[in-house]
Amino acid sequence: MAPKFLSSTRNERSGKGVPEKEENAEGSQAKAMYSVTGMTCSACSGQVERALRQLPGIQDAVVDALSNRAQVTFYPALINEETIRETIEDVGYQATLIQDHQTNAKSTQMCRIRINGICTSCSTAVESALQALRGVLMAQVASADEEAQVHYDPKMVSYKELLEAIEDTGSVAILITTGYMSKLQLKVDGVCTDHSMRLIENSLRSLPGVQDIVIDPTLNKFSVSYKPDVTGPRNFIQVIESTGSGRYKAMIFPEGGREVHEKEIERNYRSFLWSLVFAIPVFLTSMVFMYVPGLKHGLDSNVVNMLSVGEILRWALSTPVQFVIGRRFYTGSYKALRRGSANMDVLIALGTNAAYFYSVYSVLRAAASKDFKSTDFFETSSMLISFILLGKYLEISAKGKTSDAIAKLMDLAPEAAILLTLDCEGNVITEEEIDSRLIQKNDVIKILPGAKVASDGFVIWGQSHVNESMITGEARPVAKRKGDTVIGGTVNEDGVLHVEATQVGSESALSQIVQLVESAQMAKAPVQKFADRISKYFVPLVIILSFSTWLSWFLAGKFHRYPKSWIPSSMDSFELALQFGISVMVIACPCALGLATPTAVMVGTGVGASQGVLIKGGQALESAHKVNCIVFDKTGTLTVGKPVVVNTRLLKNMALQEFYELVAATEVNSEHPLAKAIVEYAKKFREDEENPTWPEAKDFVSITGHGVKAIVRNKEIIVGNKSLMLDQNIAIPSEAEDMLAETEAMAQTGILISIDGELAGVLAISDPLKPGARDVISILKSMKVKSIIVTGDNWGTANSIAKEVGIETVIAEAKPEQKAEKVKDLQASGNIVAMVGDGINDSPALAAADVGMAIGAGTDIAIEAADIVLMRSNLEDVITAIDLSRKTFSRIRLNYIWALGYNLLGIPIAAGALFPSIGLRLPPWIAGAAMAASSVSVVCCSLLLKNYRRPKKLDGLEMQGVTVE
Repeated sequence: MAPKFLSSTRNERSGKGVPEKEENAEGSQAKAMYSVTGMTCSACSGQVERALRQLPGIQDAVVDALSNRAQVTFYPALINEETIRETIEDVGYQATLIQDHQTNAKSTQMCRIRINGICTSCSTAVESALQALRGVLMAQVASADEEAQVHYDPKMVSYKELLEAIEDTGSVAILITTGYMSKLQLKVDGVCTDHSMRLIENSLRSLPGVQDIVIDPTLNKFSVSYKPDVTGPRNFIQVIESTGSGRYKAMIFPEGGREVHEKEIERNYRSFLWSLVFAIPVFLTSMVFMYVPGLKHGLDSNVVNMLSVGEILRWALSTPVQFVIGRRFYTGSYKALRRGSANMDVLIALGTNAAYFYSVYSVLRAAASKDFKSTDFFETSSMLISFILLGKYLEISAKGKTSDAIAKLMDLAPEAAILLTLDCEGNVITEEEIDSRLIQKNDVIKILPGAKVASDGFVIWGQSHVNESMITGEARPVAKRKGDTVIGGTVNEDGVLHVEATQVGSESALSQIVQLVESAQMAKAPVQKFADRISKYFVPLVIILSFSTWLSWFLAGKFHRYPKSWIPSSMDSFELALQFGISVMVIACPCALGLATPTAVMVGTGVGASQGVLIKGGQALESAHKVNCIVFDKTGTLTVGKPVVVNTRLLKNMALQEFYELVAATEVNSEHPLAKAIVEYAKKFREDEENPTWPEAKDFVSITGHGVKAIVRNKEIIVGNKSLMLDQNIAIPSEAEDMLAETEAMAQTGILISIDGELAGVLAISDPLKPGARDVISILKSMKVKSIIVTGDNWGTANSIAKEVGIETVIAEAKPEQKAEKVKDLQASGNIVAMVGDGINDSPALAAADVGMAIGAGTDIAIEAADIVLMRSNLEDVITAIDLSRKTFSRIRLNYIWALGYNLLGIPIAAGALFPSIGLRLPPWIAGAAMAASSVSVVCCSLLLKNYRRPKKLDGLEMQGVTVE
């Protein structure tokens, strides 16, 4: 079975991972992701966030300068995606809407509903009732066809709620079909006129299943909404290329994620090289050639009055650097100041302008005077800009490596696939190699030995072994035969397989993992707020500090507060003070501070994904490193989760087959692992049938945490634990009590069965411990983490399991809400609590815990409520998650030491603190190099997390042969 990796949302007030189910007067919420280029630090991202949050209809905005992305939650009734994009660009940055997190496929669900006997006037009422539901995107009711077609978000509303809404209007609703509507973007080459656009649009609209088409003529982009069960991208491309006598060529619109980053690196590198072309001659004429006698004489030759050849050369060479290559800093400064804020661009523009325009004033005065000897700082402005561009180039290059985990995950998908055409008997007619992105639902794909599986699906022919380690972390190849599921991106080892595609595009397991990791890297850790607060006020303070530095040195020189011998012969007190002021302004840039947390979180979550631990954001990562108490569920968490019936004792005179017929008919309606074990065991009495049909169960009721009951063959059947029998006033004979005690002593679960109010039998079900469970608990103790079992199972079994693994505190026979209450009690006692579980009944506790960890093989609801998903369903990964979070936050602390250390040490030196004692000055261009080095060092410090290795104690478990299936 393909693993499920659902993202979760966070409740802003409580901080707990719960599915987002808020209804607002403004209507349903939507999310949009934008690629934002041009941001350099957290001050830039803060500007964008503030601008977005001031817009009406914005619920939340998270902007990350590191990944160059903005995620906006908004109300479509009040604002649209284009207005949001324009607002970002008004702040001064380029913004591009990313369709569904770079997957080019955005899915909503569509269903068709039969409405019997509906009239024209009633259809309007039904439409209004449907459109009033949160999550309904479009509703159309055709009274002539007696049918409604509804497009909706399945995360917000279910088709059952749609049926209820229709029936509330007084109509009878019957579900006909449900299916997904997908959205795909296509780029079409060869389109030159509006007529060509309309021709292609009409051709696409004629295809069955096409719902809507939006055209962007500037990019030759066609956005097609369609029903994937009816048509798909391959059909669109065939239709487009067959239109217009083959003039048009169509392809899936390029995503551009990596390309944009690579272009940004190239642009910064090119700007740096061009700055060097001009800055190096300026530096040489100012700092080197003045010591070469022949060259010094030529450069010092006066042209007009006291204006020398060297000054003219430096002026001419530094001007392109200042105004052409450095234009970006002016643009950024203008847009920041226009919004009443200041960023790094403002500091750089102020510093370089001060040096450049003072130098211009100095040389012009020299040209107009016969006795004024000028001193210029052209090398300061040009070298400063060059070093800042070098720092940006190195920083962006290093930042790109922090998202290597996503790139590696995306690379798992094969580029090509072999598409099979089958006849009605399942025989292969043709084979064709296609782009794997063109695979459609229900396509049959051929997987050769050694090739990657091109899509999620199930095997319809062949048998082989598939290496799923890159997705699930399980090292051993898994046997696959007809009917087994496969995961896209895994590797087929030996045999040939024919696979029918079931989940394609954004619905695939691989795409869900990528989306989860991307969302995690976007989410800010609470510790990031510290840096954001500092960055918000830092730039204005630096401007004040640099001005104060200049003024204090200038006044000190003016009033002879220090010996004239301190001043270099080539400058006066004003020029010395100016150099100190510029140095302070440049070295104090807070870029490194803004990078300290997000770079570490990005690398940490990426490393976690490669280790089989999916961490849903900085909040989860920060909370996990503080965990000192872990609450474990029992079934499927500490145990393997594949229980089997090992003993049956009848207390009533009846055939064993008849007994299991009644029990299985009741339990087949339950999703609980114990129920599945009972049904599986009952199949042994029906070996002549591959998929036996059980008697109908009426009035089925599930009593969460206790059992089930139903009416089967006019008999009341109750299956559950001892407390359920007592609640139902069913007497438990001593014989049954004795068997319960025996099963519990052997760490087995005793299940009681009542027929028509009389106890009829006892089942003993065994669920073995996961290998290494005891060692994991022991290692957690050594990490000073307390372990507790909270389970819905009986006390005897729970105590036996606890004794086996070495856990002292046990809470048994707990309902789901009681599990959550226990978690809250532990939190009230001052503990930071993690909950590890896998079932629906664990989801309240997972949401209540500071950190919820869901077993990857568990239910969708448990995974949705969790903060961390353990993909390998391996208890050892609980330790990995905690250890990785601790290592990540130690790295964040180290980053803050680096970032603050540079400023705390560099600012006093730049301000001239050491100048009176040892004559040490920090020229502005060196201050710029130090500032760039601080950002690069922080990013490189975070990148060291890529060398993370899980605790050696876990390697010891592997050496002992402890693995988990």
